Amino acid sequence: MKVLEAHNITKTFPGVVALDSVDVSFELGEIHCVIGENGAGKSTLIKCLTGVYTPDEGEILINGENAARNKILFDKIAYVPQEIDLFGYMTVAENLFLPYEKSGFKGQVNRRLLNKRAMPILERFHIQADPDALVKDIPVSQQQLLQIARATVNENYEVLMLDEPTTSLTTKDTEILFDIIRQIKNENKAVIFISHKLDEIFELGDVLTVFRNGVKVAYSDIKSVDIPWVITQMTGRAVDYNQVFYSSKVSDEVLLEVEHLTGEKFTDISFVLKKGEILGFAGLVGAGRSELMQAILGYLPVYSGTVKLEGKPWKFGDPNFSVNNGFIYLPEERKSQSILPMLSVRENISISALGELASKSGISRRKERELAQQVIEDYDVKTPTMEREIKFLSGGNQQKVIIGRSMCCNPKIMVFDEPTKGIDVGTKTQIYRMMKQLAEEKGIGIIMISSELEEVMKCSNRIIVLYNGRKAGEFDEKADKEQILSCILGVKQNEKVTI
Repeated sequence: MKVLEAHNITKTFPGVVALDSVDVSFELGEIHCVIGENGAGKSTLIKCLTGVYTPDEGEILINGENAARNKILFDKIAYVPQEIDLFGYMTVAENLFLPYEKSGFKGQVNRRLLNKRAMPILERFHIQADPDALVKDIPVSQQQLLQIARATVNENYEVLMLDEPTTSLTTKDTEILFDIIRQIKNENKAVIFISHKLDEIFELGDVLTVFRNGVKVAYSDIKSVDIPWVITQMTGRAVDYNQVFYSSKVSDEVLLEVEHLTGEKFTDISFVLKKGEILGFAGLVGAGRSELMQAILGYLPVYSGTVKLEGKPWKFGDPNFSVNNGFIYLPEERKSQSILPMLSVRENISISALGELASKSGISRRKERELAQQVIEDYDVKTPTMEREIKFLSGGNQQKVIIGRSMCCNPKIMVFDEPTKGIDVGTKTQIYRMMKQLAEEKGIGIIMISSELEEVMKCSNRIIVLYNGRKAGEFDEKADKEQILSCILGVKQNEKVTI
């Protein structure tokens, strides 16, 4: 039975047709996967289906009724955004039931009752947190599960819409979530699952809709198609899914030498990075990979150990020193830590080169525009104009801006922390090529942190695995997948792991 339908939906913005006469429907008891490259129209469709945007043309039907004439129908849709959207200084239970009126609480809220009602929900979603704990104090993966749990508190929902729900989840938490999604499907709810991870779609989905350039280009049962077919539909061209991107010009010259480094989340880590090399860091969420690089950057403390750049001693605790000496860190959380969302693409690029752009009367607007245009062209940034606020660009295009901006700092080492998080498969390939090009043509040492094993193996000349803050193994590009996975999961060498 169709519960949610979109007929002839068209939505335009200045210079962009975001959705072009789209027809799509979702049925009860079905997991419907929606996929497409960044900028394909998925986000705009979501906002139309949840009532945030009003389509220029077409209609949204919920249980056969026009939602534009009865806005309360949108309450039938439980939506979970990709980014964490919780109140950090409120408790787990408070976040779970906000807004209280829709959760059945009236007048003054009884905290003991609130916590009591929270417990079975937390148990169902395997959230290992006390109801009284502040959200800011629980792990990000638990916050993501809490956000999903919150969407299901109102039992009147009929459609659960999940946008990239596994980006912050551990492997174990992802398995838990998939079991819960299947339970929800069996309760005769419709599930809309949006993800760039093709393996997840083929594991979980029943049917698949593909978008490209604002147009619905394909629909199929999952069992009737394969990964190459999906990639071709998404990109409009054949993509070699098994292509590798590690550098072919690794020098013998050591750029970075780390010896016995210990910090808050990692212990006794040693490694070297060579000029022109792509060095991958694999491990579970919380293994200490990001914290290790943030400590070298100077953002987090170092308790003991040494670091040398090109044979010279490193200064800890000073990010300015690190950047000025060519150590550039590209954070995992683009929207909160990398971009200046309210500023334009031009301003986001020029912010790293203000010294070079300065004149006696201030910033040279001509030089600023020339620099921005050069980055846009060199890194294939898709934007209607350089004056477009960067928050309106897709995740992949934001990442391209960040990479181009970083090159203005003359980097010797670039740390890419989860560089393709929330990015489609076509743009992922572009990011991989950029890293390879920077390593081979510029001689930059690349450190790539990723929770996707396939991604690490595609791009890395060597792979270092961290487990519980310690170095668990080191492998070259010919490494065996099972051995690497064993290290990631902390399995001993004489034990077996199932892939």
